[in-house]
Amino acid sequence: MTDATLAERQTAFMRAILDEQAPLPDGWGNSQAAGMSVYRGNYRSALMDALASTFERTSRYVGEAAFKQASAHHAICHPPSGWTIDEAGRDFDTTCAALFGENPEVAELAWLEWAMLEVSTSAETACLDPQGFGAATAEFDDEDWMGLKIEVQPRVSARVVDHDLAAMWNALAEEGLVRPDPRLASPKGCLVWREGERPTFLLVDPGNARALAAMQQGAGYGDVIALLAGADPDPETVQDAAMRAGSFLGNWLQEGLIVSLKT
Repeated sequence: MTDATLAERQTAFMRAILDEQAPLPDGWGNSQAAGMSVYRGNYRSALMDALASTFERTSRYVGEAAFKQASAHHAICHPPSGWTIDEAGRDFDTTCAALFGENPEVAELAWLEWAMLEVSTSAETACLDPQGFGAATAEFDDEDWMGLKIEVQPRVSARVVDHDLAAMWNALAEEGLVRPDPRLASPKGCLVWREGERPTFLLVDPGNARALAAMQQGAGYGDVIALLAGADPDPETVQDAAMRAGSFLGNWLQEGLIVSLKT
């Protein structure tokens, strides 16, 4: 058997596991087909168990039956591509957004649970403190500041949310607790990072989350000020945006999100 033939058979085998309508690998008969049905069931069961372990609060929120249906759908449509079964949870929030369209808080809660898992398995890094930041920027001129970029902790997540994930998270820590109304009066930002060895999150100004997400993607400090100022700002608006950007940067330093500076 050549390597190419082996690869083709492996591909056909995986395709048959994921799709009951896919043809079996060449040369397979009835006995192998029956075995595939068992194997397919075990494979999906393992993925669903992994999802139940990762998304405990989401499961409690929607109920066991609804969660099983969602996890089965996700296991079939989004099989993990990584080397560990934990990858089964990737993009589960997208699945929840599609299946629980009338309850958008479900997708946000699933996103938070995945983000907390992701950051908990990230590499530990030494973070830049305010004193170190002050020393590193002591000689900065305006151009240096506008071009300032940062490196943050591995796998930090930031997004804008419409629901009170903090209240939901606490209420769903145990079975049988009273659930709060998840709606927020206005959107908030949610930051997820690691505090020592413990994953944590915080609801913040939505501009804070947008700014951190932008800088994670390579934006400079000047770009963040422009983002916060919006289109065609007047000088007062730009000044206000600069003050907000400075405040956010100070928050990130205090919480230990920043690893190093890049200019």
